[in-house]
Amino acid sequence: MPASPFAAPAPAQRLERAAAALAEHGFTVEILDDAAAARTRIKELIPEGASVFTGASETLRLSGIEEDINTSGRYDAIKPRGLAMDRATQLREIWRLMSTPDVVVGSVAAVTETGSLVVASASGSQLPGYAGAAAQAIWIVGAQKVVSDLPTALRRIEDHCLPLENDRAMKVYGKPSALNRLLILNAEPHPGRATVLLLRETIGF
Repeated sequence: MPASPFAAPAPAQRLERAAAALAEHGFTVEILDDAAAARTRIKELIPEGASVFTGASETLRLSGIEEDINTSGRYDAIKPRGLAMDRATQLREIWRLMSTPDVVVGSVAAVTETGSLVVASASGSQLPGYAGAAAQAIWIVGAQKVVSDLPTALRRIEDHCLPLENDRAMKVYGKPSALNRLLILNAEPHPGRATVLLLRETIGF
């Protein structure tokens, strides 16, 4: 049995309800078997040479998508460029690069069966691109992230995601995470801009 009620994969009918609701709200949705399929699909969706920013995501790390984008040389990878810049003197330029890439790729903390995506962030670096500044947005979402509605999504973030992210942040950065910023995407007004790759398997938080 999963340690958390928010760790179990949603059954097929719930995935299909969430996908249908997202599609009604303007998102392009594909249901894929697993992260390996998403890794292949990402290569098809992103044109070679595009500027791409990867939001912090265990889903991207565990699937290998983060490494594919940031180290393959196939794309103009924004994250390595930003890390090489001086945050004291070039912070505004770093934020501009992260906010307005050709493509932003990441995940979300929850997807509702009513057709919303919910993102939680400590720094907010991925949120401008997600919200509309990036020309294209792609999210890879494990089956355990599907919940019934927005109140349940917020409970999932506070009770399930934040403790796990705290543990990760302490190991990687030596300090806890924080629920500083929330983004709720209820619809995509620009057809074709936003794609959700909804997986049948669990991955990430």
